[in-house]
Amino acid sequence: MDNNYRVGLIVPSSNTTMETEIPAMLQERMKVKPETFTFHSARMRMKNVTPEELKKMDIDSDRCALELSDAKCDVLAYACLVAIMCQGAGYHNVSEKRLGNAVEENGGKAPIVSSAGALIEGIELIGAKKVAIITPYMRSLTDQVIEYLNGSGIEVVDSISLEVADNLEVGRLDPKNLIKHAEKLNIEEADAIVLSACVQMPSLPSIQEVENRLGLPVLSAATSTVYKILTELNLDPIVPNAGKLLSGDITIAVN
Repeated sequence: MDNNYRVGLIVPSSNTTMETEIPAMLQERMKVKPETFTFHSARMRMKNVTPEELKKMDIDSDRCALELSDAKCDVLAYACLVAIMCQGAGYHNVSEKRLGNAVEENGGKAPIVSSAGALIEGIELIGAKKVAIITPYMRSLTDQVIEYLNGSGIEVVDSISLEVADNLEVGRLDPKNLIKHAEKLNIEEADAIVLSACVQMPSLPSIQEVENRLGLPVLSAATSTVYKILTELNLDPIVPNAGKLLSGDITIAVN
């Protein structure tokens, strides 16, 4: 069992995508690498993607991390990007440290990955300074994501907000529609495309296709989270057909 890893997932209660896309990527990886993964979730209450519900939900992340630490997970992933980004610049560092302390105090020390921090790192790793993004959020929340990215030294040159407030409906969006949405982005000055700045909006089936069509690196909150999960486990960050970040060919882009 030395090559088996337990991945703990801290999940909004209405999220239906994190537990499909992240396992799908790691299961695809298992076809080319010897490691195996199991997935273990704890849920935080959230139905509508509003600042009030997001902040209330974030408080619950401590309980989720503590519960997952009882299972001695090898890594914990807190995947609700906007819940972090709506709380001000650099909050992913605060959250990761707090949750890390909680699990360590419970004797279940494990690295903490946040989708917010992972997306920023993923953009940096592919050498991008300017990005175009698609979100499912209301425009006001998308603006907060843009502000957060700007505060991390990443310029958002264009964005599309699909303005879906009900988180369950976000999970029902057809990922193939992102292909036509991406074609509407102004990518003239972009170095990369964030096809889904949200782990609830499905995008995995379209990541590689959009990258191939538009000729720019394409990533998402989910692919970035998987990259960070793998590197925290000291494993090769390779997943077939999941875009540039997980191609195994990004070291030359690291600044």
